[in-house]
This record gives sequence, structure tokens and C-alpha cells, in this order.
Amino acid sequence: MSIFRTKSIDALIAASEDPQKKLRRTLGPWSLTALGIGAVIGSGIFTLTGTAAAGKVIPVQSILNATVIDLVLYGSHAGSQLGRPGAGPAITVSFILVAFACAFAGLCYAELASMIPIAGSAYTYAYAILGEIIAWIIGWDLILEYAVSNMSVAVGFSAYMQDLCENLFGFHLPDKWAYPPFPAPGGPAGWFNVPALVITLLVTWVLVRGVRESAETNTIMVLIKMAAIVIFCLGAARAISPGNWRPFAPHGFSGVLTGASIVFFTYIGFDSVSTAAEECRNPQRDLPVGIIATLVVCTILYSSVALVLTGIAKYQTLGTDSPVADALKALGYNRLRLVVTAGALTGMISSLLVYQYGQARIWFAMSRDRLLPALFSAVHRRFQTPHVSTWIAGFVVGIPAGIWDIDTFAELSNIGTLFAFVLVSAGVIVLRRKQPERPRSFRVPFVPLFPMISIVCCGVLMMGLPLLTWLRFVVWLLVGFAIYFPFGRKRSALAGQ
Repeated sequence: MSIFRTKSIDALIAASEDPQKKLRRTLGPWSLTALGIGAVIGSGIFTLTGTAAAGKVIPVQSILNATVIDLVLYGSHAGSQLGRPGAGPAITVSFILVAFACAFAGLCYAELASMIPIAGSAYTYAYAILGEIIAWIIGWDLILEYAVSNMSVAVGFSAYMQDLCENLFGFHLPDKWAYPPFPAPGGPAGWFNVPALVITLLVTWVLVRGVRESAETNTIMVLIKMAAIVIFCLGAARAISPGNWRPFAPHGFSGVLTGASIVFFTYIGFDSVSTAAEECRNPQRDLPVGIIATLVVCTILYSSVALVLTGIAKYQTLGTDSPVADALKALGYNRLRLVVTAGALTGMISSLLVYQYGQARIWFAMSRDRLLPALFSAVHRRFQTPHVSTWIAGFVVGIPAGIWDIDTFAELSNIGTLFAFVLVSAGVIVLRRKQPERPRSFRVPFVPLFPMISIVCCGVLMMGLPLLTWLRFVVWLLVGFAIYFPFGRKRSALAGQ
């Protein structure tokens, strides 16, 4: 039983038409683009923008917190405090550079998504091209990516909601119901983070009701947070002082690159569009449109916020947890600050919805291939959604978010996403060689050059993550192997082939 057996694309498409496992096709290009924007534009637009502009000093307490790049640059001194020069006002250029790098991976996703319009995203592509063991690795990896991302989002939502209730109504939940029993060092402790669980379960309920209803809800939230961003840019523009933009790139191109490495992770999420492939009305046309449009719109929004923010405040003052809100507070723009807070909250809910949607589809696809128990691929008779997977995903995210402060594990999501980008880019090259005759409604230009650029860019960014993140990632993969070899390999739909 080869662990590198592949499932033909035709067989994957045929399996998706099984009446008992079939999902409802209701999504068009606008809904897909809204899903992508919902995942990409979260609270990070109001936080990481300032950090990347100002730079930061990272206390590295041990060699495990140093990155591979740090080890190369600093050697035995990698365990000391490492300075990260900021991009300054040139953070706008950093966002454009990151969008350029992500575009290569986005093109690869667009080609494969239009060829293999099946739920599962990179997992499904790997199964069809690279083999079952690679598919398992990336599927297990995506489960980690989506789950950990949403744990962090749910914890962040709880904190923002408490702040909003305090400002508007002078009321907040008692600490014992607003903070986890295992907080970050120095953070407040409680019994359970109730808001984090409640928002996760509410989003789960919406997702179970139907993909069309979920997409409509997400579209409304996307419009709200885009409106908040536009209102901020227009409202704060009158306070711009051109002197704040000088010098434009205080640390030169190295500062721009450092800023790019920080803001890269704000773009993670456009790949979630491909998880909706099986629920598209016209996937061959709409999936490439949704992926590329997401990158274009998000780049415009990120660059606009960065330009305005560095124009209303000195970039050196923006290295705080809430730089946009702090800059508006310093200007006395409290009403505009309230709009930003509302936009950040809406952005978190939208991100939570899209990632929960994607996570359930990954489990659904792996279960349909019999690599996970059949329970995960059960489809609701009325709503035609994978309701069991969706509810389990809700509790898998909501309960840990109520118990722990998950922020310290956020980089696990980053390494998982970059790994998925690498495999998808490699998949385009392999499939072009193995099946050059297969029709492609969208083609990545200049293959293998463009996919190779994507692989190199993602590899460099992976080298910029701490060694501790790499170790946690390896442990997670070992846990996955402990499930695959005794269970998944024997029960696989391809077992015996």
C-alpha cells in the first residue's frame, strides 16, 4: 500500500457529485471575493501596520526563540535582544512588495482551484498530484492553521468587546468570566473566557444554517469593515502632516524588507477562497476572480491605511498594541476612534467565520476520502452543509480559546500557511509535467519560473520564524503520523490500490 498513491482528478470530481455527500452550489464571484477579504482583512490592519512602521525590539530569552535567519546573522549572539528596524512611512511600499510576493502563490492557487473545484483546498490538490501522505500532511497542517488562527481571533475579540462595552456603557464582564485560567505571563486570570466561546458558537450556528446565509452574513460584515477603513482614511486625512513622511524610508531598503516580513502575515487568508470550490456555481471562472480580486482589494486597503496612519503621527510612536486608536486619541478624534474599534470587531467576526468555514471543509474532504471518520463528512439534509464537522470545529476552537491565551501560538498558523503555499506552487509544476493536456481555464504564466519564485519567497519567510515554532510544527506532524499510519492509511478510499 503505497503512501504516495494519488487520487485522479476525475475521481475526485465524481466523488463530489455523490448525492449523500454533495454540497450546495450557491456562491458567485462577489461572494468568493467577500470571503477572501473577510479572511485577510482582520484586526491586523489596525495593529501590525504601526508595528511594522515603527520597528520593534524582540527579547529572545533562549536560542529556541531565535530564527534561522537570526542564527545565520548573529551566530552565538542570537539569544540576545534583536532589533527590528521599522519601514517608517515606506510601510506602504512593504505592503505592495508583500502583495507582489503573495500574487505568485495566488496565481498557483487559482490554476489548481479552477482545475480541481473540490472542497479541501491544498489538501485536495496534494492528493491529486503529490500523493496521499503529502495530502495528509497538508490537511493535518491546515487543521492546525485554521484552528490556531481562530483561537487567537476569538481571544482578541473578547478583549475588544470588553473595551467597547466599557467605553459605551461603563460595563464589562467580571474578570472571572472574561479571562482564561491560563493567561499569558503577567496577564489577568479568570475562570473562563466566555465571550471567546460565545462568539465562536454563534459563528458556528450561522455556518450550519447554510453557505448562502453564511456568505451573505460575511458580505455584510465585509462591507461594514471596509466602510470603517474608508471612513478612517477620509476622516483622518485632514490631519495629515507631510512632515511625518520625511524621511520616507529611514532605514533604507532593509527596513522596507523587515516591515514586509512583519506584515506578510496580514495577507494570509486569500487561500481560504479555494476551500469554497465545491460550493461555487462556476468554479472555473469564479475562483481565479475571487483569489486575485481579494489580493488587489486588500492591497489597496492596507496601503491606504498605512499612508494615512504614518501621515497623522510620527512613525516612531506607532509601535503600540493599538497604533491607529492611539493616534486618533492623540488627535482628539474620539468618534473616529469608535468607528475604528467597531471596524476591528467586525473584522474579527468576519475572519472567524471564514476560517471556521474553511476548517470544516478540510475535515469534510479528508473524511470523504476516509482518512478521518465518516462522521466528519455527514451532510445536513435540509441545509446541505457539513454540520457535524462545523459544530466540532466550533468547540475545538471555542473551548481552548476560553482556557488559554492562544496568542503565543499564532506563529504556528503562519508556518502552516507558508508550507501550504510551497506545496501548491510545487503542485502546479508537477501537474504541468504529468498532465499537460488537461484543460485549464486559468493558467499561471511563465511556469516553472513563477511557481519557483513563490516557493523561494515562502521558504525565506519560513526561515524567519523562531526555532520553537519549527519544533512545535514538527511535533504536530508527528501526532498526525500517529493517526494516519494506524488509521487513515488502512481505511483510505484508495486502500488496496
